[in-house]
Amino acid sequence: MTDVADPSALFRLDGRVAILTGASSGIGERFARVLSAAGARVVMGARRVDRLEKLAADLPGATAVACDVTVDADLARLVDTAAGLTGRVDLLVNNAGISDPVPAEEEPPATFRQIIDVNLTSVFLLTQMVARRMLEQGGGVVVNVASVLGVLGTGQIPQASYAASKGGVVNMTRELAAQWARRGVRVNAIAPAWFPSEMTEEMFADEASQRWIRRKTPMGRPGELAELDGALLFLAGDASTYVTGQVLCVDGGWTAV
Repeated sequence: MTDVADPSALFRLDGRVAILTGASSGIGERFARVLSAAGARVVMGARRVDRLEKLAADLPGATAVACDVTVDADLARLVDTAAGLTGRVDLLVNNAGISDPVPAEEEPPATFRQIIDVNLTSVFLLTQMVARRMLEQGGGVVVNVASVLGVLGTGQIPQASYAASKGGVVNMTRELAAQWARRGVRVNAIAPAWFPSEMTEEMFADEASQRWIRRKTPMGRPGELAELDGALLFLAGDASTYVTGQVLCVDGGWTAV
């Protein structure tokens, strides 16, 4: 445990190897910068490798890996690249995700399957690959990016497939945490509400949507990306060594009412 004389060290990740998916924009890009600033060697995966390489050039020790999370071979290459740095994988942040808002009665089956595949199935498969190494090395940390839509419904933004996928991430987080708790692997999730990203770009450009967010959120506003930094570092680092199976909602009070 870290000496109480330096509590800031609880949020440091110096020398640790972290895998991050969906790092090419939005929350993922922000998380890459935060993890790197905390001292981690970040292995970043996304399909848009040109963006990743540009980001990696800004972050000491960062590595860009072209990765489609629905392709098992890409996931394996991402894990092997990370493990090749020091022989360990200390942290996995499952951030990649997609959405396609459409009324449930109109949603094509192919769309539902694709969103489940990207947002849920790939999270399990990558976590499984990484956890095998973590269990062998005696410990590690997994942070899943869920959503408040995995905790409750809205109805006014029809996303049955997205809500189902994030609800699956929420309870999978709990189950994996329970399975691995005595073997040194912690699994937690962050559930953001409304933050600016490519996924929410249309909502943030629409004043009616913004009014709806302000009206429904107890704090009266959407979140700013920097307001996710603390949640990530808390769950990723030694500040949360006795925390597992939890879903931390960063939502301005959205789920409190």
